[in-house]
Amino acid sequence: MSVSDEADWARVVAGEGDAFGRIFDRHRDRVRRHALGLAPSRSEAEDVVSLTFLEAWRKREKIRFVDQSILPWLLKTATYTCLNMARSERRHRVALSKLPAADPSWDPSEIADDGAVFAAMRRLTAHHQEIITLCVLEELSAEDVASLLGLRASSARSRLSRARARLREEMLEPRPRGVRSEGVPNA
Repeated sequence: MSVSDEADWARVVAGEGDAFGRIFDRHRDRVRRHALGLAPSRSEAEDVVSLTFLEAWRKREKIRFVDQSILPWLLKTATYTCLNMARSERRHRVALSKLPAADPSWDPSEIADDGAVFAAMRRLTAHHQEIITLCVLEELSAEDVASLLGLRASSARSRLSRARARLREEMLEPRPRGVRSEGVPNA
């Protein structure tokens, strides 16, 4: 005996989770095929399927059936979900295009090999080594590093700026091993 979507949906509205599972199992493949035709990628199509059924759950008391089937509503919702995703993507691209281009930061690798960079790093103070390692090598944000080191974000950015300037000096003016630029031996 085949139960109609409308009958199963009445059970969903009454709080029966298994009924929602039956609806999902019954229509997921058809909604996925529909989404694959509209979404730019397979992963986005999978997102559309998930969002479509989430929307069905959210609006479970307002669903419209066609010949006791929820499928037309699901397909329409999947279509709108794809359109909304595309619109959101366009807005995101436009917003990104309006951001100023990042100033290229100085990269020590442009003038030296890794050995020279690390030798220059060893000549920096422990605080400078720490901030460069966390922000540049480990690619943590200044805010994350500030939290980690117990600093304000502005202090972390300032410390990073000073450390980069100091590293630049060390790279441009190599010193004998074990001697800082002030002429003081490293401890």
